[in-house]
Amino acid sequence: MSVTDESVLSFTRGHRLQHDRVRDIWLIQAPEKAFIAEETASHILRLIDGKTSVGTIIERLAEQFSAPPEVIGTDVHALLSDLTEKGVLRA
Repeated sequence: MSVTDESVLSFTRGHRLQHDRVRDIWLIQAPEKAFIAEETASHILRLIDGKTSVGTIIERLAEQFSAPPEVIGTDVHALLSDLTEKGVLRA
């Protein structure tokens, strides 16, 4: 499945984003493992709620970071496509 601006994504069953306050890092919790979400990824993943389109997420990030949407969009699509292929996210 390819991620488009119209895609609305959510975490698949067993996966969730969690903030580790002790280490001050964001983690993707998965069955029997965890992935560290780097700073850029955590900003994107915190906006994944099963209701908001990828296009809206790109707009929000572009506004928040005063960056061109086309630049941010490339990174957002790459990350979300990769996590969808790995079964962490679903449409």
